[in-house]
Amino acid sequence: MTTKPDDPGSQPGYKPFVPAESVVTEFTLRAILLGVVMAVVLGAANAYIGLKAGLTVAATFPAAVIGMAALRMMHGSILEENLTRTIASVGEALVAGAIFTIPAFKIAGVWEEFSYIDSTAIMLVGGVLGVLFVVLLRRILVEESGLPFPESVACGEIHKAGQEGGAGAKMVLNSGLIGAAVLALGEFGIMRTGWNGFLRFGHSAVSFIDHKTPFYTHAGRGGLVLTSPGISTALFGVGYIIGPELASITFCGALFAWGLLVPLIVYLNPTDIHQLLATHGDLVPDEIALAKLVFANYVKPIAVGGMLVGAVSTLWKMKDQLIGGIKRAFTDIGRAGGAADVPRTGRDIDFKAIFLGVGAGMVAMFFLYFYFIHHGGDGQIGLPRQIIGALVSTLVMGFAGFVFAAIAGYLVGLIGSSNNPISGLTLSTLIVAALLLLVVGVKGNPGVTAVLGVAAVVCCSCGVAGDMMQDLKVGHILGGTPRLMEIGEMIGVVAAASVMIIPIMMLDKYGGGIGSDALPAPQAGLMAMLAKGIVGGDMAWPLVIVGMFMGIALLLIKAPAPMLIAVGMYLPFYSTAAIFVGGIAKAVTVHLRRKREFSAAETTESDNKGILLASGLVAGEALMALVLTGIKAARPAAGNTLPNWALPIPGAGTVLGLVVFVLLMVYMVRTPLQGVGKR
Repeated sequence: MTTKPDDPGSQPGYKPFVPAESVVTEFTLRAILLGVVMAVVLGAANAYIGLKAGLTVAATFPAAVIGMAALRMMHGSILEENLTRTIASVGEALVAGAIFTIPAFKIAGVWEEFSYIDSTAIMLVGGVLGVLFVVLLRRILVEESGLPFPESVACGEIHKAGQEGGAGAKMVLNSGLIGAAVLALGEFGIMRTGWNGFLRFGHSAVSFIDHKTPFYTHAGRGGLVLTSPGISTALFGVGYIIGPELASITFCGALFAWGLLVPLIVYLNPTDIHQLLATHGDLVPDEIALAKLVFANYVKPIAVGGMLVGAVSTLWKMKDQLIGGIKRAFTDIGRAGGAADVPRTGRDIDFKAIFLGVGAGMVAMFFLYFYFIHHGGDGQIGLPRQIIGALVSTLVMGFAGFVFAAIAGYLVGLIGSSNNPISGLTLSTLIVAALLLLVVGVKGNPGVTAVLGVAAVVCCSCGVAGDMMQDLKVGHILGGTPRLMEIGEMIGVVAAASVMIIPIMMLDKYGGGIGSDALPAPQAGLMAMLAKGIVGGDMAWPLVIVGMFMGIALLLIKAPAPMLIAVGMYLPFYSTAAIFVGGIAKAVTVHLRRKREFSAAETTESDNKGILLASGLVAGEALMALVLTGIKAARPAAGNTLPNWALPIPGAGTVLGLVVFVLLMVYMVRTPLQGVGKR
């Protein structure tokens, strides 16, 4: 790619905001501690929203705003702010890789409970390898490639316009408090957060006719589940951030699942399915529960087939960029490093330490994969084959980890971290690892565990690599020291990896259970089903194949984002409907901006306010959810439940829910428009 004049940091003789010869406070204890705290907090919040909605929200912008506001009160420098944001954003990046894969161990049934040591080891090695791989390629991708780095440029401008940090941080805090309050109202029973019912169809029959003679009649009633959008500030915020187009695409998947497939299956199979109502009344007490059972066991595998095709399609569309990334991964490594005498803004961690770290990580993962295979096989797999399986897993992890980390960094430079297809890259790794382990005879639960272990490390590595490359570009624009930022990223990875499985475990135990309607975890469900299907031989292939053909049909009609449509099919209806509502709020805001004829600068300011507002709503609900799971854990005598403070007025909870719904919509539309252009 040729250098563009509007690519900051790529022009010959480019001067960063803080010149290389300047001596500015940068690597300080307060910057590190603030970054670590935000890494853990924002990472935990994204664990919740990722498991709930199948999407994560980039932490770079809120981390930049909050870090600026906090450090300005302590008279911190712009490079301290840059370091704090760098450390903070890695928590979200690491947890994105973790929630897409680690819950798959439990969903697949190879773990009865989450293992702190195993999970932490996966995140730690994956995250650290992501940092190390990026260091090798930083100079080439950040300084010489001419890549646009759209989100890095935007974040750099936020840092330069630091006088807005206080107002932005206040907006994030206020919207976070609103998100926390709304969730608390629902969890304590004060407000009703949703409604559902079942619309029964009239009795009808379909006759099978051969030569004008009916020989079979299928009779049934069937029906349709009617569900309102869930009142969730986190889901509303996600919908606002991704915008009306992507929110609508996700909602189309929900309509396809709940408006077509569930009613169709319920109608066509009345004998077997409806008999559950009579024989399993405790499990399936009514038609709504029956429809949910159909959704979980029939529709989700179809959605998995659609996600598989969507992931392959995404990778195919980006094949030129991916091939370019692979070439860079093997050619730029020979040119990396540079001269020994380089300015402060060009110094990286010593490459000898990098290669030693990569070697240590590979050795650590070999023993972890051997442990997975050895303890999961119950003696069914001989020791030589266990060693071969661990070695194959390690080699696939190392090769794919480096190549895909390089690709992730390259793609972030092209399209930004929010659009980085790490789930598709991870899926490719999973399939390759699964097929190779089948070849060497590692099957069943040991093979499933090893395959998921490979995918988890690669996913964490890709997530961290993409985020780090974006942060390093911001640092390059501002004049940060790469070596100090790389050390900061390492600190953030270690801190986040050490604690991030704890909120995941709490959400699983006290937040409704991962894989349930409360926390569907679609990507982890996809990984689990594929690992079990390929290695374990346990997959509903007819349904998955139906989903694959559905995905192919969507591609043929050039439907936008087939992967997102399939994710919408996998999520509960109330989730996708709530995301859709957030998208509508963004569409109304855009319409009002055009009607009021906002200038380009005013539009950008309004967009930034909206992103901070939505990020606060997401973080507020997510953090309150973690607080409430802690309260539930501390109440074993009450069955680990929260007290019910429902108002003693019939219908009061429903009315309050409607009022809150309307107020949230008004807040999400009006706030990004208020005060724009005024100084």
